[in-house]
Amino acid sequence: MEIVTQQLADALEVKVKGRLDNYWGEHLQRNLEQLIRGGAHHLRLNFSGVSYLSSAGVGLLVRFNRQLKAIGGSFVIITPSDHVKLVIELCHLSPILFSDQTTTSRAITQAEPRRFATPATSFELIERSATRPLTCESIGDPDLLTGSGYGPQDCRAIRFPASTFGLGLGAFGHGFEDAQARFGEFLAVQGSAAYLPTDGTNVPDFMVSSGDLVPELKTLYGLRCEGDFSHLLRFEVSTPTNAIALTDILRTALEVTNAPVIGLAMIAESGGLVGAALRRSPAAESASFKYPEIREWLSFSTERLYARSLALVAGIASSSASGCLASFLRPLGAGTDFFGHFHAAAFSYHPLQKGEIDLKSTVTALFESENLQGVLHLLTDDRQAAGPQQSEFVRGACWISALSGDQ
Repeated sequence: MEIVTQQLADALEVKVKGRLDNYWGEHLQRNLEQLIRGGAHHLRLNFSGVSYLSSAGVGLLVRFNRQLKAIGGSFVIITPSDHVKLVIELCHLSPILFSDQTTTSRAITQAEPRRFATPATSFELIERSATRPLTCESIGDPDLLTGSGYGPQDCRAIRFPASTFGLGLGAFGHGFEDAQARFGEFLAVQGSAAYLPTDGTNVPDFMVSSGDLVPELKTLYGLRCEGDFSHLLRFEVSTPTNAIALTDILRTALEVTNAPVIGLAMIAESGGLVGAALRRSPAAESASFKYPEIREWLSFSTERLYARSLALVAGIASSSASGCLASFLRPLGAGTDFFGHFHAAAFSYHPLQKGEIDLKSTVTALFESENLQGVLHLLTDDRQAAGPQQSEFVRGACWISALSGDQ
């Protein structure tokens, strides 16, 4: 298969020659994903040289069409070969794949962003209407993780509707006994929640709000924030080979809000995540984080994980480790003067709409259409032997707001 691209006004023409079957579909998919990652959201397919199109190829085209339309882009065939035209017409997909109608999943009034940049990263800041102040409630005692462990008296049922976000140690279940062997890291954002069970399966589970169904986690400890975000911060690195560290994103977020403590939810293309996850439930037995027992209790990678995935991140950042949230805050790495607590869920890649986007619909689409790959407590690896390592990102969107009250 031959693939050649050229710019056509505000769209990119992708000229394909050869067969588009299940084998060559993977080759085309990789190329299209690379173009979309690079910011091309309006694609015109020149299929005059495509001699064969199978059902696998048709499915690939429909998937990209829906994906780009959902973020305000477009994906159409402009010059089909006779065979391609016949197959598309027989599948009754002509109105979709031959029609150039750009739609979005939700109409959003675009606010004029404030733009600024560092040598490596460009930013856009959009002020949002925030009628409800963002507040944060602490749940349980994280220090019991390395102490006497957790019992039934430490378990609380916490609901996370669309007006909230949060993170902590918990599990889906009917009560303490049901969840006792599965408590692990979780995060919840805008009515969707994910957690990593510690029962040995190592397969993350999730729940998305629907109708009267609201995600509820049996929680040992955690943070639950509720209210509106006051700012949307978009960022993108200057070259594809670069990435911006989590601490640099948080420093910028603290500066633009001019607040000592902020809450943040982020969806971003990952350059690699650094973090840890429990292997065993601290409610089933007392945890030991001393060497060498720690290797049985904690999974920690010295290399970045989930590179090129799409990460959903939630947590709080603070300029100090004081106040009622102090027990939940950790230093965010050597050379930084602020603290935080962040969890991340990694998904298969999904392009983000440019400009202002809706957090809830974007998060819901992630859970419903992409593969949930893992859940991590984000950390900075400051060991000198390996060199400082922390999570990095390529481009994304951060919803941020100052936390109100005595934090």
